[in-house]
Amino acid sequence: MTDTTTAHKTNFIRNIIDQDLENGAHSTIITRFPPEPNGFLHIGHAKAICINFGIARDYNGRCHMRFDDTNPSRDYDCYTAAILKDIHWLGFDYGKHLYYASDYYQTLYECALKLIEQGDAYVDSLSAKEMHDYRGTLTEGGKNSPDRDRTIEENLSLFKEMRQGKHPEGSFTLRAKIDMQSGNINLRDPVIYRILDKTHHRSKDQWPIYPTYDFAHALSDATEGITHSLCSLEFQDHRPLYDWCVAKTQQAKVPHQYEFSRLNLSHSITSKRKLKRLVDEGHVDGWDDPRMPTISGMRERGYAPQAIIDFCDLIGVSKQESITSMDLLEGCVRNHLDHHVERRYAVLDPIKVIIENFEEDETLDITVSNHPQIPELGHRVITFSNEVYIDRDDFMLNPPPKYNRLRPEGEVRLRNAFAIKCNEVMCDESGKVTSLRCTIDKDTLGGKKPQDGRKIKGVIHWVNAKDAIDAKVALYDRLFTDEAPGSLEDFTTALNPESLKLLENAKLEPSLKDANPLEAFQFTRLGYFCRSSSEDMQFNRIVSLKETWQK
Repeated sequence: MTDTTTAHKTNFIRNIIDQDLENGAHSTIITRFPPEPNGFLHIGHAKAICINFGIARDYNGRCHMRFDDTNPSRDYDCYTAAILKDIHWLGFDYGKHLYYASDYYQTLYECALKLIEQGDAYVDSLSAKEMHDYRGTLTEGGKNSPDRDRTIEENLSLFKEMRQGKHPEGSFTLRAKIDMQSGNINLRDPVIYRILDKTHHRSKDQWPIYPTYDFAHALSDATEGITHSLCSLEFQDHRPLYDWCVAKTQQAKVPHQYEFSRLNLSHSITSKRKLKRLVDEGHVDGWDDPRMPTISGMRERGYAPQAIIDFCDLIGVSKQESITSMDLLEGCVRNHLDHHVERRYAVLDPIKVIIENFEEDETLDITVSNHPQIPELGHRVITFSNEVYIDRDDFMLNPPPKYNRLRPEGEVRLRNAFAIKCNEVMCDESGKVTSLRCTIDKDTLGGKKPQDGRKIKGVIHWVNAKDAIDAKVALYDRLFTDEAPGSLEDFTTALNPESLKLLENAKLEPSLKDANPLEAFQFTRLGYFCRSSSEDMQFNRIVSLKETWQK
C-alpha cells in the first residue's frame, strides 16, 4: 500500500478542526469524498481526496466514500468502479464506509414532504426556459412563479403524483420557497426535485423523481453525521442553500461546509465535462490515455501514487485561486522516481556501431550498478560485443565547437565500457547515417584513463546489438500548448500536436524484456519510462530527466 503519510501542515481547515476539538464541538472528525459517477477522477480530485482522507487519518477520524448518484442520465457503474480503483491506488481506504446518495432516496423524499408541509417548498409547472427568465440576473432580482402560492394540500398531492410517475419528464419540479429577490441567485427558489424518465444504475426504475445535487448533498452529509464537509470554492455561494436545507429539515446532526481553492493545473483541463469531450471526440485514447490529467491516465503514464500525494501536500490548502505549474507536478514525479527506480540502457533512434578491433565471436560481461546512489538495489550484468547501438543524437557528421559526443575521428566513452573512436561513417543514398566503424581503447574499460594521458570528455550510452530487444517507445508530452486551455472559447484549439511521438525501432538492454506492466526505470541520459500495460513491448515516457518544456 502507498505510504500516504505526509507532513502535518497547518492550514485554515486544520485550524478550524483543532478549535472544534478543543471546545468540544466534535469528538470524532468525519469527512467525506462525494464524487459524481459521471466520469473518471482527475488531478483536482486527487487534491480533494488527499485533503479529506488525509485529515480523517491525521485526526484519527474517518472519511466516507459517497457517490452522488442523483443524475441517472449520466451516472454509470463503469465510472464507479474506476473511481474506487483510483482511491485504493492512491493508498486510501474508506473501510466499511462506502455509501451512495441513492441509499437515502426515501429519506430525501420524506424531507421534501416535510418542507412542503411547512410551506417551505412548492410544485412548479414552469418550463426550464420560463424558470430561467423568472430567475433574474446577478444585478436584478427574480419574480415569483405563478405556482408559488399553491396550497400545501395541492403541493402535497402533486408531489406524490410525481413520485408515483403520473406526470411526464419536464412537466413539474419541486422548488424550495426561499427568496426570489435574494442577492445570492442560488437562493431564488432553487429546484430540489425533478422528474427524470431514466433508469438509475442502482435503483433501476423505482424512482421517477430525483433530488438535485444541492439538496441531496447537504442532507446526505447530515444523515451520515459528517462533521466537516470540505469542498472547492465554486460551492461557496451554495453554502447558504446547504445550511437552509439542513436547518429547515431539522436534522439531528448539523454538518458545516468549508471551501478551499480548487486545483487548476497549467497546460491541462480539470473539468470532467471537457475531459469527456476529449474522449468522445477521439482527441485521446480514452479516459486513461497517459496524456490525460486523470488519475487513471497518470497511473498509465507511470506516475507513482506517492508522487501525486507529495504534490498535493506541497501545493497546500488555501482559499486563493491560482494556476499551479505543471512543472511542480512533474518535479514531484521526477524526484520520487529518482530515489526509487533502477537504471537501464536504451537507444531510442539507433545507429549501429561496428567495433573493428573486437573479435566477432567475442563477448564481455560488464557488471553495472542498478542505481549509483542506492547500493541495496544491487547490480546487473550487461554484455559487450563487436556490434553495439548508440543513439542518433549522440553522433554528428559536422558538429559545432565544444561538441562532446561522437563525431568522425572523434572519441568518447561508452558508459561503463571503453573509450571509442569513430574511423568511418556509412550513409544511405539520402545521406542519412546508417552505421559507424570504430575502434576501442581496450585499456579504458570501466572508466580507466587512457595510458597516454589524453583526455576524453564525452560519455554516451549504448546497448549490445547482438542481444538487444526491439521495442516501441511512446514519448508523451503535455496535452495542451496553452497554459490555461480551459479559458479559451474552444479548448481543443490548444491541443498539442506533439503530445505523442511513437518511436518504433528502439533497442533496449535485454533485462527490460522481463519488466512488469507499469514498472518504471530511468533510461540512462534519456528520462524515466515505464512498460505499457496495454501494448506488448512498449515503454512510455513518464517524465524527462529535467524540465525541458519550451515556454
